Amino acid sequence: MHHSVKTIAAIASPPGTGAVSLIRVSGSDAATITSSVFRGKPASNWNSRQQNFGRIFDQDGDTIDEVLLTWFPSPHSFTGEEVVEIACHGGVVVTGKVLKAVLAAGAESAEPGEFSQRAFFNGKIDLTQAEAIMDLISAQTELAMKAANQQLEGKLGRDLEQLRQELIGLIAHLEAYIDFPEEDIDPDSNEGLVKRCLEISSQIDRWLATADQGRILREGVRTVICGAPNAGKSSLLNLLLGFDRAIVNERAGTTRDTIEEVINLRGIPLRLVDTAGIREGGGAIEKEGIQRAFAEIQNAELVIHVVDSSAAAPPDSMIEATSGVRVLTLLNKSDLALHHDWASSEGFPLSCRSDSDIESLKDFLFESITSGSRFDSSSLVSINTRHQSCLNRAREAMAAAESSLSAGVSPEFVAMDLRAALEAVGDVIGKTDIEEILGEIFSSFCIGK
Repeated sequence: MHHSVKTIAAIASPPGTGAVSLIRVSGSDAATITSSVFRGKPASNWNSRQQNFGRIFDQDGDTIDEVLLTWFPSPHSFTGEEVVEIACHGGVVVTGKVLKAVLAAGAESAEPGEFSQRAFFNGKIDLTQAEAIMDLISAQTELAMKAANQQLEGKLGRDLEQLRQELIGLIAHLEAYIDFPEEDIDPDSNEGLVKRCLEISSQIDRWLATADQGRILREGVRTVICGAPNAGKSSLLNLLLGFDRAIVNERAGTTRDTIEEVINLRGIPLRLVDTAGIREGGGAIEKEGIQRAFAEIQNAELVIHVVDSSAAAPPDSMIEATSGVRVLTLLNKSDLALHHDWASSEGFPLSCRSDSDIESLKDFLFESITSGSRFDSSSLVSINTRHQSCLNRAREAMAAAESSLSAGVSPEFVAMDLRAALEAVGDVIGKTDIEEILGEIFSSFCIGK
């Protein structure tokens, strides 16, 4: 177990006013420090995981608040250290004063992510589980929450540890053959070694294939709504949101700036950006809005091109603006007569004036997004960007090993490639020397977690 020299404390609940706030204290002196500012049952009589009613006092002996204090003895706590949690009333001032009293009694302020980092060092969680904590906190949809919970339960870590053990077994066999030739260790034939390498590479590929799904669940899909003035872009935004977020007016150029909102699309966060209508002419302010619309299109993952299906097709500049970006065309104003320009279009017909099309529209958008991203709702555990980088390195090392075997290269070089793959997989779950990446991972955590 990693023993920290200091006892840390922080507010573990969100900032602001609420019914209850939580102050977390972790370290070998957690009980000693908190009991010195707590008046209630003495620390020697605290029972594990049972709440104790009492009062917190400041250095002058004045009461700060009535609290409930819970003690978690080591190693049966989140961090693996002795932990005390103080539940006080949720005012900003009172919470701050309780924390100040604990710090004055000898605790030190926790750094961002330090509680989770200690849990990792003490073997309570692996790196994938540590990252899942932040995924769970930031989840915007139920699917994202389920994915984070599966990862927090250790599924990703267990699967990658199994992959790592397969690599260790392969390396051990190869290096035993290299180091102890007198033992008559039967080396696998080149074909056998290549087959084992291909099986491991296939497993890595399966995890790499989940990267798109992971990015969608964690970050959402940046979706830009664009089109000519009065095509119905703002009406579409309001329809998808379920309330009037954008001003809708028949006058062209009503939307001058971009508007961004997030919706839950069947469990997928959709980051909708409504843009100014794109047309020639207009005033200086409208032109600036159009320039911003083009900039948003270039940064989009998905473009919803809203057209007035009762009018002629817009100029080619709109199509050029969306080149290189996946575009879905929505044929708005389907309640009016269809213009012949759209007779052969494969776009989705709807009327933004009616709520009757909303569910079928959401189905259309969901299918369009998930079918192009290898999305599998039956298995939600997905790798993140850091995992993807590590596994790409592992995949490259495995390809090098396979190439060396096929070329009949000395087994020493094959072993080096396999060790590189092992290190890369180990980086994902924290089973190698990973001091360099710890700061990057835990610095993204909120204080108190």
